[in-house]
Parts: sequence; structure tokens; C-alpha cells
Amino acid sequence: MTARRSRAASAPDVAALERVLGVRFKRRALLQQAVVHRSVLNEQPGGPLESYDRLEYLGDAFLGWVVAHELFTRWPSFSEGELTRARASLVQGRTLANLAREIGLGAYLKLGQGEASSGGRDRDSNLAAAFEAVVGAVLIDRGEPTARALVLRYLGGAMDAIAPSGVPRDAKSAFQELTQRLGLPLPTYELLGEEGPPHVRRFTVRVLVDGIPRGEGTGSRKADAEQAAAAIALNSPFTP
Repeated sequence: MTARRSRAASAPDVAALERVLGVRFKRRALLQQAVVHRSVLNEQPGGPLESYDRLEYLGDAFLGWVVAHELFTRWPSFSEGELTRARASLVQGRTLANLAREIGLGAYLKLGQGEASSGGRDRDSNLAAAFEAVVGAVLIDRGEPTARALVLRYLGGAMDAIAPSGVPRDAKSAFQELTQRLGLPLPTYELLGEEGPPHVRRFTVRVLVDGIPRGEGTGSRKADAEQAAAAIALNSPFTP
């Protein structure tokens, strides 16, 4: 086995990803395809793997439809413009990338050697695309109801935080309001780390409620990372 093939195959088995998603695949090969970046094919032309590009296309379209339909149903007073802005904010790359980080999707990506060595496992575009590809794989394998439930599980909290302007409220404020409604202590934010040179600094922050971690986020500023962590907490099932 070549070094390149070993590097591309070094990601964990997707059986663990099935457990994270709570979805048991009939055709696990679809989930395996959903985590294959095109860089693997570029470095191994003619190999047996197929990239996630087609599944990403399908997942992107389905995710957009589910979000559009759900917003239309939840917010009957919203204008067309407000609905459009809300949908765009929910399906943007950064939002999906942070959801992918929350489920640890980056660890499962199969990347070419060059992509892996340049930080591709935590690149927003790769994570967002893989998240969409996973949605596409679930749609093909388990059907529309299961795929829809998966989308709403991860984006439902963010939909609840949509303001009348059609864009999400400040995530930190929205999460603080949620904890107050539930009679819980106010959220606290913990800096887990920072890396990279000053011009491309990346901060990682964790939000906790009553000492319990509720989400992690990254950003080019500490404030952005806190907002991302709060957004993840809002998107996650929350049990006091």
C-alpha cells in the first residue's frame, strides 16, 4: 500500500459515525462515499473510491428545501425577503461547518495527502460539503422522513432563534434567554485554545451551563468563536 493510500484511508470507520448520527445505513457504502474528498481521487486516479461531490449536490438541495419549508411553516408572518434571509443564514457554509465540527465529522474525512497536510480536515468548505453529503446519503439510503428528521435535529434550534427580521438573533443572547426560561444558570464561555499566526488566528471556545459543556465553536476572533459555540448549543438537543 502506498503512503498516499494509507493517508487517505486513515480516517475512523464510519460505523462510529452511524452511531453519532443515530442512523443505521442499509448501504454503508453511501456513508463511506459521503466522507471522501475529491483530493483522494486527484492523488489516486483510477482508484476504487468515489468522492462526495454528487451526494453533496443532492444534500445541498434537500437541506435547502427542508429549511425553506420549515421556515415557511413556523413563521407565517414572514415576508418573502425575511424567509430568504433566514434560509440563507441557516444553510451558509459556516453554519454547516460548525454543525459538522459538533459531530466530529472532520475526523472521518478521507483526504489526499496534500489536503490533509494543509489543514483540510478543519476547513469550513470541506466540513460543510461533507455535512451536505451525509444528508444526501441518508436521503438515498433511508428516505425523506429520516433525512428530514436529521436536518431538523441539527438546525431546529437555530430556526427557533430566528428574529422577525429574518436573520438569527445574536446567538449568545438567544442561548442566554433559553437558559433563563429554563431556570438555569447563565452560560459561561471557556477558551480552549488558539492557534495559527496572527493574520490567520483561530480560537476555539466552549460554552457551559451549570458546568456542563453544551457546545464548542471556532472563529478568527474569540467573540466569533463564542457566537459559534452558542449557535451549536442552540442547534443541539437541550435537556436541563
